[in-house]
Amino acid sequence: MTAGTDGATTDQGATDGLYVYAVARGAPDDLGTGIDGAAVEQVTARGLTAVVHRHGAAPYSGPDDDVRRWVVEHSDVVDRLWQAADAVLPMSFNVIVAGTSDQPARQRLTSWLGEHAERLDARLAQLAGRGELQVEIGIDQHEAAAGDPRADALRAELESRPPGVRRLLTKRLEQLEREATDALADDLYPALRRRLSATAEEVTETRRAHPPAGVVPVLAVALLVPSDGVERVGGELARVRDEEPAARIRFVGPWPPYSFADLAPTT
Repeated sequence: MTAGTDGATTDQGATDGLYVYAVARGAPDDLGTGIDGAAVEQVTARGLTAVVHRHGAAPYSGPDDDVRRWVVEHSDVVDRLWQAADAVLPMSFNVIVAGTSDQPARQRLTSWLGEHAERLDARLAQLAGRGELQVEIGIDQHEAAAGDPRADALRAELESRPPGVRRLLTKRLEQLEREATDALADDLYPALRRRLSATAEEVTETRRAHPPAGVVPVLAVALLVPSDGVERVGGELARVRDEEPAARIRFVGPWPPYSFADLAPTT
């Protein structure tokens, strides 16, 4: 059983399969339905529960609208489990345990839970009562370069120049603003990461969303915080905003600790 390029587990000749949403210490009997209304089931071993639905087909793929809907439906199941359970180890989208001609998927998943029970249980204990926050900070290049004398001189010159020259000066101004903002972003990154790390139990870099036009990204991180730690993070970000008016901050969560699960049912 190996991980596919899309995060799924695959096996040639599979006769059945289980789509895996998350692992927890027990789960409520009714978690609703999963992707495309699939009936959600439980696979248990050594006090651990994997929440799954039967899925003998290929990994989910299709038009972007369908994929977005499936991801939301996946997340809904994980979130319901997270709200009900003491702790949860969420799987990413499209993790599928494949059965083979001589070993059903349920047996393979049960064996994996049993073999890794000590590690999974220890991580669940570390994540109990905790959630993930995601923070992205960028710098608006126009505001960041507002006090630069070179930028001020170019702006003043733009007002008195003909259209053709203004286009060239505008490109020069944008390049100057970008260079100044890139330098500021490099300077801000270490201190901002230290400050955010001090508000969380764990921190990890995440994939940055595409920033709005004119915004230079500084950092994108996931923070693991206890349930009463959200306000602390928000307070620190408010201070960052007050200190750096050009900062553009995106702060979302809490939600299940996807970035801190560190597991997949592979053998």
